[in-house]
Amino acid sequence: MSEIAVSSSNNLLHRLRSSLGWIAAQFWATPLLVLAGIGWTRLPDKHSWQVGLSLLLPLVLLIAVLLLQAGTMRRLIHDEQRRTPFLVGAFTLLVWVLVAWVAWAVLDWCDDQIPIWAGYLNSRFGAGERATIFTYDHLESWLTFLVWICRWIALPAKLIPHAMGSANWGWRLPWRRTLRLVFNWQWWLAVIVAAIAAVELPSHFFANEPSGTVSHQVWSVALKLVGAYLLAVVSWVLLLVWAAVLLNRPKPATAHPADEAPVPVPVGSGPHSEDSVKLPLPESGNDAGGNI
Repeated sequence: MSEIAVSSSNNLLHRLRSSLGWIAAQFWATPLLVLAGIGWTRLPDKHSWQVGLSLLLPLVLLIAVLLLQAGTMRRLIHDEQRRTPFLVGAFTLLVWVLVAWVAWAVLDWCDDQIPIWAGYLNSRFGAGERATIFTYDHLESWLTFLVWICRWIALPAKLIPHAMGSANWGWRLPWRRTLRLVFNWQWWLAVIVAAIAAVELPSHFFANEPSGTVSHQVWSVALKLVGAYLLAVVSWVLLLVWAAVLLNRPKPATAHPADEAPVPVPVGSGPHSEDSVKLPLPESGNDAGGNI
């Protein structure tokens, strides 16, 4: 294992250990927020206080989510230089939440347009190609997979680095750091693995038809839900930790920087010192050559 890989692994474990409180909050606070959100959808609206509560609760839940994520990100990065106040960092996350919401809405629209696009593309090919390779089903499957990649890989890979930077440094976002992370192949590989573990794998939990007794089915569904939840939260936490490791990784220095390249210097051009070489003075004309 290379020295960089060992250093990154040690850095990751150190950040996990030093952020156990916030990481634990990701596991116990997230289900509470989800349950509160489900309870909000069940609130009656017969009285004015119920209407007020139904309007206030989403705002409280949003603030709680921003504080939870901002606190976890800041603790994982743990960079005190130019660090913004906690509330400011949490508030700036709202910008990236809005960006994610807009991108999600666009991808939902793309999902709705896939049948139309698949039919149009299918009609542009010849009869033989339409019947073998570029069939309607194939095109619909490929377009669905493309939207899935944009939703679960491209979108998180681009937003998470900037969100972590905002949580720690606020509006003074270190663009060079975040862009270096966005273009890091190790980061994209981690996002791909997390997307498979947190989204694709749990989708197969409920693919089979339920069987057995009612009690068995209830326990099976409960265990599948718990497994899907743990995979999602663990993948999210590990993504945040890995992003913090890569954000704090020093930029590799070049072997011979231009301003430090050796330059030939003439002999005797430097200052005189004890180590300077003293050359003999030329002899006078009378001593050297006699009468000329």
